[in-house]
Amino acid sequence: MSEAERKTDDDLHDGNSSRRDFLRNLGIAGASALISAGAPSESMANAPDTVSETSVQEFLQGHFVLMSEEEKKEAIARLEKRYSVQYSKKTTVADTPAPEGVLFGYALDIAKCIGCRRCVHACVEENNQSRGEHAIQWIQVMKIPKGNFSFSADRLDKGYPENSAVGDYGVQVGGNAYTPAGGLSTAHAQNYYAADEAVPDKDFFYVPVQCQQCEKPPCVKACPVRATFRDENGIVLIDYNWCIGCRMCQLACPYGARRFNWGEPELPAEEMNPKTHYFGNRPRMRGVMEKCTFCVQRTREGRNPACLEACPVGARKFGNLLDPESDVRKIIATKRVFRFKEEMGTYPKFFYYIG
Repeated sequence: MSEAERKTDDDLHDGNSSRRDFLRNLGIAGASALISAGAPSESMANAPDTVSETSVQEFLQGHFVLMSEEEKKEAIARLEKRYSVQYSKKTTVADTPAPEGVLFGYALDIAKCIGCRRCVHACVEENNQSRGEHAIQWIQVMKIPKGNFSFSADRLDKGYPENSAVGDYGVQVGGNAYTPAGGLSTAHAQNYYAADEAVPDKDFFYVPVQCQQCEKPPCVKACPVRATFRDENGIVLIDYNWCIGCRMCQLACPYGARRFNWGEPELPAEEMNPKTHYFGNRPRMRGVMEKCTFCVQRTREGRNPACLEACPVGARKFGNLLDPESDVRKIIATKRVFRFKEEMGTYPKFFYYIG
């Protein structure tokens, strides 16, 4: 381990009793008991002993970003073996690194969104979210009266104040949306309108909300074991095997974007997407947090998020905030842009606009 990795390891696990020390002292027998209590009961009961042993090894492994390359390969091999047996199909778990020189940003035209929720369902299918009794959806579509939205025209072209100490990094925290360019009141929003309701309603805006991928994510600050972190592309990720399920990140998130697995996730084998990423859409387990990752398994390979491809009206745009020619940068520069709950100072990289 390099000096930099050692320092990071110390930062991640400071305190009198770290998670790793606790597990070491607990031992294999105690870990097995914990896994039996917290792992998917039915699938584990029917799984071969080798898969159960693999789960014990997963429980005891370290934070993925601090592993050596050899340890990462072993961890991925364990996961691929377990998922392939559990879902009866060959499953891959990628470790595609973050591309250099990219800061991902998302833009959504609320004037176009028709509230059909196709993005929601595409996200569920792509990202192996739980169905049935313990259903999880990373995207929530709010229905908001049009009178609840307003713009401040004199602020549309404002970026960082001149002579600011932050220099030319306005793009990284939102460009001309540094100060509120408008406001969106959610006082009369309908968070869960009926699934069979006819859409769109001409008197309402439909506003999909998911993880905003904040530049200053409060969830990262709140996590006591650093299981959630911001990667080089500005995406906030979670190491599911390092998460302790304390839900502090969920409490810290002002956007209600994080989901907790209260029960065993229900993911039918025939609906499971076998092309996964370690930090993305690989199947989760009971007792851990999950959320939108801008489909990291897709975007790290140069593809668009599933929700964007599913949108029937072209309301969603995705791209590199550091590229002036990207769709998202052009939108920020030319459209009436705002960010959700800007007053929180989180600087989301998810922008809403009127096309």
